[in-house]
Amino acid sequence: MAVTPLRVLSVLALLGAVACSAESSRNEFSSGSGSGGDGAGNTGPGSGGAGGDLFGSTASGTGTNTGSGDNCSEAAKLVYVLSDENELYSFKPDTKQFTFIGYIDCPTALSPNSMAVDRNAVAWVNYVDGFDSQGALFRVSTEDASCEPTPAATLPSGWERLGMGFSTDVAGGEEETLYVAATASSAGLARIDTNTGTLSPIGPFSGSLAGQSAELTGTGDGTLFGFFTTSPVQVAQIDKTTGATSNSAALSTVPVPSAWAFSFWGGDFYLYTASLGTSNVNRYRPSDGSVDTAYMTSIGFRIVGAGVSTCAPVAPPQ
Repeated sequence: MAVTPLRVLSVLALLGAVACSAESSRNEFSSGSGSGGDGAGNTGPGSGGAGGDLFGSTASGTGTNTGSGDNCSEAAKLVYVLSDENELYSFKPDTKQFTFIGYIDCPTALSPNSMAVDRNAVAWVNYVDGFDSQGALFRVSTEDASCEPTPAATLPSGWERLGMGFSTDVAGGEEETLYVAATASSAGLARIDTNTGTLSPIGPFSGSLAGQSAELTGTGDGTLFGFFTTSPVQVAQIDKTTGATSNSAALSTVPVPSAWAFSFWGGDFYLYTASLGTSNVNRYRPSDGSVDTAYMTSIGFRIVGAGVSTCAPVAPPQ
């Protein structure tokens, strides 16, 4: 779930550094400072070093390395991020590399807000107006940033501004569903039929996260997670059948952002956050509870959306 703009001049970052994002403001591209020590974040119930509570065997690295099957393109295994200036980048978290793809030019006066990526490496981009009174989804090529001429969906009232992520229907399967969270209301979780564009509400988030908004990321193991911009921010697992949240981890060292995005890749979560300037990339590793807020800093542009397909690795690359 994204929100405002900040200009970027292009290209590639070979330094530091699964969808969706959110924001409140834009910028230009240069390599971010990369390495830095892990800051141990305070964790909520079910987290701590117990990353297995969120992922079971996946977080410990014993899951399969691909999201679900080997019949995926290399492009479908990358993370993609979207700037508030409609710039599309691919991202390789293990090498901390952003690669500029192009400028998205969808036929809309709305602003980019969030993004998800399907198994065919097609990006689904959420656009909204400043009053959350209009919202639409467009399909965008991650090869050249070209946009389809008509929306894939026009969003209903209360669901204009979204957090988004694909998750496989079963662990290791190839069928997937696009899940969304309403960020301008407390409606919770819904799914979108990617053939018809129909949105079907599922249910509200639960416990201390009831009524909160979230960015989403899913996996090829059939799981779904939310990045909640509470104080402190939290990452939690989401039940895809009810919207109920569980296994939340409070990350006290990650600042509450004005622009944010979220992705899962290779056993870790990546939280893209910005306040007044350009984005930082924070890595949360559930297998040991560590939080690296200096993974990449001041990357030179402002991320409002991030997407990763269910083809992406669910365990650390070997």
